[in-house]
Amino acid sequence: MRTTERALRRAWHTMTAGSDLLDDIMFPPVGTSADQYTRSRGDSGGLFLVLDEDGTVRGLRGPHWEFFATRDHDQVLYFVAEQAVRDLAEHIVAHSPGRGPAVNLVTGQAELLDRINPAWGSRFRDGGMDGTDPARPCGRDPLERFAWIVGEWRDQNPYTTLAFFRGADVGAEQVALLHGADPAQVAAGTRLSDLHDMDEPGREYGDQVWQTFCFGESGGWAFLMYHEIPPGSRPDSAALARLGVTETVRLTATSAKGLYTFTYTREGGRIDEGRGTPELLGYERGRAPYYRGGQLDFLNRALRRAELDHPYLVDDFELYFHALEVSLGLQLPRQDIRDGKVRAARWARGGSGQG
Repeated sequence: MRTTERALRRAWHTMTAGSDLLDDIMFPPVGTSADQYTRSRGDSGGLFLVLDEDGTVRGLRGPHWEFFATRDHDQVLYFVAEQAVRDLAEHIVAHSPGRGPAVNLVTGQAELLDRINPAWGSRFRDGGMDGTDPARPCGRDPLERFAWIVGEWRDQNPYTTLAFFRGADVGAEQVALLHGADPAQVAAGTRLSDLHDMDEPGREYGDQVWQTFCFGESGGWAFLMYHEIPPGSRPDSAALARLGVTETVRLTATSAKGLYTFTYTREGGRIDEGRGTPELLGYERGRAPYYRGGQLDFLNRALRRAELDHPYLVDDFELYFHALEVSLGLQLPRQDIRDGKVRAARWARGGSGQG
């Protein structure tokens, strides 16, 4: 079947005729260019379909946010239905006494899609595209290994940046020294509590913290936690590669601006969707935040698994961090950090600058 707006609307009408949940008015507006998004949808963030000359249908949630592209009519109808049942689920849970949207939104969407097409309900629960392996059930405390830090980290406590490095035989001390750690403190095995004992009288605590950082190894990753790296000290990708680093993850919190970002690189290349550094605020429960079938689709699947496994985890950031832990293995030693036993050092080159 040739992909045209008329063909898509006809297929949608045929499906809604046999459904007690959907109707024709739910089909989103269709255009021929992303430039038409704002004129059609304003700043609503609603679904808009762009029909290319070659028959590809692209789904947009904003003038610069494309989240799928396909020539498969079934996939287009699924994404339209996914948006429609999300709106229905939001309305239902918002009007269900004592049960808020954080609890029932995702399972409600899945159940509504089951009623329309059981295969679509399964696809939604898997969180990815057809043919991809769904994430396995969690079966443990979601705040145990990594997501525990969320509440403090959003306020830049204990540090603004959480950075992780992985590769064969890559150690935390090597990574710390490469970033400009004081070699004497690294060699001495200095702990965070030791640095607190070294605080100079008369100096503000904030100034002390700004010139220190923590490091260690957990879950197969070396990690650094810091506010800012001194100017000229941040190693480039070539220096990290020489050390043996093959993957990096960097999470930053700028609480004054309400920005929280995630950057993932592998073999020196950024894993993203060409939209710049993703902001964690782009994640909304029950809605895959990344391009469907793209480089970050593994996080879509992990997030859906987290949503289904832990519906009473009401903090979206905790769900997101748990998904990172499950999909990438990120961990932080909770007790060592809280007790000051985590390894720490000052920057060898004084001062502070944008990291």
